[in-house]
Amino acid sequence: MAERILLIDDDARLAAPRYSETIAASGASGLERLGAQSYDALVLDLSLPDMDGLEVCRRLRARSDLPVLMLTARGEATDRIVGLELGADDYLPKPFEPRELLARLKALLRRAKRGANDSLLRFGQLEIDRDARAVRVAGEEKPLTSFQFGLLVALAENAGRVLSRDTLMDLLKGEKLEAFDRSIDVHVSRIRAAIEDDAKKPRRIITVRGAGYVFAKQQT
Repeated sequence: MAERILLIDDDARLAAPRYSETIAASGASGLERLGAQSYDALVLDLSLPDMDGLEVCRRLRARSDLPVLMLTARGEATDRIVGLELGADDYLPKPFEPRELLARLKALLRRAKRGANDSLLRFGQLEIDRDARAVRVAGEEKPLTSFQFGLLVALAENAGRVLSRDTLMDLLKGEKLEAFDRSIDVHVSRIRAAIEDDAKKPRRIITVRGAGYVFAKQQT
């Protein structure tokens, strides 16, 4: 499915072929569309008939992190700087080649997609969402304590590498222990109970005798 692009510009000749595009000729109509539909990116002209494009960007950023490519015919660097400070992701001065607009949009969408996936760690049916601090197996959320979640993330971020108990404790210095008499081994056993198909025969978190634990890279 083609990415959905909203273009807020009173010049209807501008277009971004290859994308599913909606055009709004004013800031007000553009903001109305942004509130009514979802888009993958916004192309926003600074010079609009009813309000400054900077104001549109400011209002958008109060409620959304939608990628914004700002168009400007103004030569002042101050406008571009203010636009970026207000949350625009990139800017393109007019006049420009249509191919450059497409290239900028493609790069912007690629960065946004990569950013959206940065918080997720996926290993087969196991999904670890670092931003939401959530763990799911085959779509089912598995409850873990804060320390156990941090321990799982430390192991998963170092998949394929054997981590000693001391190394894990160093990686988890920022995590609050529920009780200091609980060892890493106890927490690992509880994580296994949550995420393994068979906690007695773990396939995700493997014990390396005398060395520590390793998180398996290849999982199903």
